[in-house]
Amino acid sequence: MDQYSDSARTGIRQGYMTRNRLAVSLLFLMNGFVTGSWAPKIPEFKDRLGIGESVLGLLILVFGVGSLVLMPIAGGFIARFGSEKVAKLTAIILSPLLLLLTLLPNVWTAAAGLFLLGGFVGAMDVAMNANAVEVEKSMRRAIMSSCHAYWSLGGLIGAGTGGFLMARVGVLPHAVAVTLLCLAILAVAWPMVLADKPHPAAAREKLSLPMTPLPWLIGLMALFSMVPEGAVLDWGALYLRNELGASIELSGFGFAAFSATMATMRFAGDHVRDRLGAKRTLRICTMTALVGLVLAGLAPNAALAILGFAIAGIGISNMVPIAFSAAGNMPGLQPGIGLAVATTMGYSGMLFAPSLIGLIAEHSGFAVIFTFIPVLFVVVLLLSQHACHADHGREQ
Repeated sequence: MDQYSDSARTGIRQGYMTRNRLAVSLLFLMNGFVTGSWAPKIPEFKDRLGIGESVLGLLILVFGVGSLVLMPIAGGFIARFGSEKVAKLTAIILSPLLLLLTLLPNVWTAAAGLFLLGGFVGAMDVAMNANAVEVEKSMRRAIMSSCHAYWSLGGLIGAGTGGFLMARVGVLPHAVAVTLLCLAILAVAWPMVLADKPHPAAAREKLSLPMTPLPWLIGLMALFSMVPEGAVLDWGALYLRNELGASIELSGFGFAAFSATMATMRFAGDHVRDRLGAKRTLRICTMTALVGLVLAGLAPNAALAILGFAIAGIGISNMVPIAFSAAGNMPGLQPGIGLAVATTMGYSGMLFAPSLIGLIAEHSGFAVIFTFIPVLFVVVLLLSQHACHADHGREQ
């Protein structure tokens, strides 16, 4: 805490990769790895339970409900105990949940398992983002894009290896391997996580929602940036397998390609924003994402669709970090309040929209979904002038 206090007082930037930054980056990596490992399991999960797209969509809705129930609860605990303790606790609980989901025998127990999986993915997400904000302040350096890059890298590793391991060693050994690797990552990060101070006053303020439109407009940007990400995560593998004839190994590479390009661009995102500014960066990214998803939706084969997902990953990469940074740097509003609005709206889109997509896709097919969902990016372009607030944090 002395390091944190000294840097905050003096305004001197710390080195690029401190122990605290490494720790929070590993938390993002672990959370992304669990999420990515879930993506290639979805077709097997559907077949094992003998359910259709509409029932699967409802189960994914339960995943979203779990996340949105536990996210604000996590926020309250963060205000009371600090993000370090909440991040560690939620990470411990999250680690074995994919293994638990693999062992559940029917739809009802699977629904309970998905509620817990979604809940603790979301709760840990809130805690690690809060910890990243504190590390960012302590370092006097933007790190949010690179933290999200580690999440995407984890998603890439989880999605890229999941289908291969399940096909080679089986579903259960894959789930065991995921659990053990999560615990190993957590063991490395554990002693280095920044021990931030609780903010009980902020918890009381969050009971009052902001009355000005700006936080909600930036929240809408986050929402429409994350809906397509959720669509690729939850339905990309099924689209490649069922409509484009991809194998179980190849079907996992849709989200893997998406995560690979997203991770690469997020590692560069802070530098790109420094050079071009948040507003111009957001506009370029949004147009790139639009082109990529339309290509994926119109693709005649799996290879071209995977290329489309990869291009979409390039575009979406820095849209969410810019929206979150803008939310945390709005004038006249405490960072925690703006960030709470943006994260809740954004993750509600990522978690709830895929269930609606599943209901629609049972009648229309996923190609239509991926072709027309980029209409949401038009709204992001119309709101992109508000991204200028993301640059304010660097100027302070």
